[in-house]
Amino acid sequence: MKIAMIAPIAWRTPPRAYGPWELVTSLLTEALVARGVDVTLFATQDSITQATLAGPVPAAYSEDPSIDAKVWEMRHLATVFERAAEFDLIHNQADFPAHAFSRLVDTPMVTTIHGFSSERIMPMYEPYQDRVHYVAISDADRHPRLRYAATIHHGIPIDDFPFDPVGHDDLLFFGRIHPDKGAAEAIAAAKASGRRLVMAGIVQDQGYWEREVRPHVDDDRIVYRGPVGGAARTATLGQARALLHLINFDEPFGLSVVEAMACGTPVIAIRRGSMPELIEDGVTGFLVDNIDEAIAAIDRIDEIDRAACRQAAATRFSVDRMADEYLALYRSILG
Repeated sequence: MKIAMIAPIAWRTPPRAYGPWELVTSLLTEALVARGVDVTLFATQDSITQATLAGPVPAAYSEDPSIDAKVWEMRHLATVFERAAEFDLIHNQADFPAHAFSRLVDTPMVTTIHGFSSERIMPMYEPYQDRVHYVAISDADRHPRLRYAATIHHGIPIDDFPFDPVGHDDLLFFGRIHPDKGAAEAIAAAKASGRRLVMAGIVQDQGYWEREVRPHVDDDRIVYRGPVGGAARTATLGQARALLHLINFDEPFGLSVVEAMACGTPVIAIRRGSMPELIEDGVTGFLVDNIDEAIAAIDRIDEIDRAACRQAAATRFSVDRMADEYLALYRSILG
């Protein structure tokens, strides 16, 4: 089986710190290669992989200002589809632009939909569902007007997330500094509970950061560490008393949620989007509907067995499970 894997080019694959789509693409690619699948990864030229690396893009447009996103994304995709006949299947992880090329080739195509930014992108999804096999990353993220080949939850390399059976006293916010992710709500809940809050993630909305977050960051009770990757990422996730995921949107998945659980850290999350699919209320964390309930849940966090969080992540969200489900999907498409 020969697979062309299309990574996004916003960040390197795998990303140095932030870059969830690129991270999932990397994890799946490496797991498929380990299973003997012949994968060509179309990604930025500085990407790191055991697959065959291909593509013309010198570097990620979020890291190199000389890279024009629109120009290089089109060049990136053109390179893939000019070689389409070499592959049994094209797996697109880079959103809707690839669909514009899908009817120009005979090679079957899968698109993992990492989330809908708005209804405005539907004209590049709905007309192509007879040609492209869509995969949802959670049942909650399925759009009612689209047909899906499968729902496949993301998987993570469990062994890369050391289990911390105790954790520390600090609460954690881990995600984009953006209204969607509930950074201000995490600050409010932490202050009301009297606990220190560690925050990690890129600043995606500068105005929100200046208005709602930065005034509270004092490097004492509210600490901002910026984007963290590598060993710092896993240490930050594992040392928390609980992860606060007080989102203001319908989260399509939430990698930090399952990564925290893999480390043994329970999650307190707003009951929206995929959260009820990821968190077992009262077992791996608490599902809440507002900040007051989140504050109450912080006081109850000792009721959660950190070993149960680890076990749930290992059982339900391993990269091996994800790779097996994608392989089964490829085989069903190819007959």
